[in-house]
Amino acid sequence: MPIIENPQTTNCQCFALTGRNIVLKADGSAVTFADLTEIKTSDNKADLFEEQEFGICVLNFETAEPLPDRFITKTIRQFFNESDEPTVFRTSRAKAVANWRQSTKFCCTCGAKLIESKQFTARECPECGKIHFPRIEPCVIVLVSRGDKILLARHVQRNQDIYACIAGFIEGGETPEHAVERELQEEIGIKVKNIRYRGSQSWPFPDQLMLGYTAEYESGEIHLQKDEIADADWFSRDNCPASPQPGSIAYRLIHTIY
Repeated sequence: MPIIENPQTTNCQCFALTGRNIVLKADGSAVTFADLTEIKTSDNKADLFEEQEFGICVLNFETAEPLPDRFITKTIRQFFNESDEPTVFRTSRAKAVANWRQSTKFCCTCGAKLIESKQFTARECPECGKIHFPRIEPCVIVLVSRGDKILLARHVQRNQDIYACIAGFIEGGETPEHAVERELQEEIGIKVKNIRYRGSQSWPFPDQLMLGYTAEYESGEIHLQKDEIADADWFSRDNCPASPQPGSIAYRLIHTIY
């Protein structure tokens, strides 16, 4: 089913998104369609759309002016941890589609401005006919154990002093298991065995699908890929450094899987 731009009414679940945050009422309840239309009046660049197939109505906007006191913002990560599975799914879908709409405005084949598809959640090129669907970038994230210790790393590109699992994008032609082996060899310099799939999570920042794995250390010494990893070491579970908070698959791997 196609996207409806600027709906006038809706029976769908409403989401107001700004950056990595979700807007809620001050009491923590969900916003209404009336709230979306009110917020939109203060930002003429805000994107309001509805996707009936998945039951979502979304306002994606930049925070230029302070929101009225009756609204609060919360990180989407924290919201994930506090919500049930259907709500997490719809929030992920809302954020992913909003990101895609913001970044996909011109055809990558011929450069023409795209128009909304009348059949799908997609944009079409009026010149060459290419259809552009929302993208998903598959990634692996892996927690490695060595006896009673686990491998955690501090990533160069993170703006927090957090130690987390090794993660990376799956390259063309790879299986997820191949990607696990390659990422650990490239970034840390070790080989692993007994790679096991443990679960997945949509991570729409902007469009990742995280495939979670555990593995056991086999051989090698830690040798950091300096442009990716600032530090890495083996840690006991009762003496871990600061690590990801609830709401992410990284937290589940570190604190609940093993």
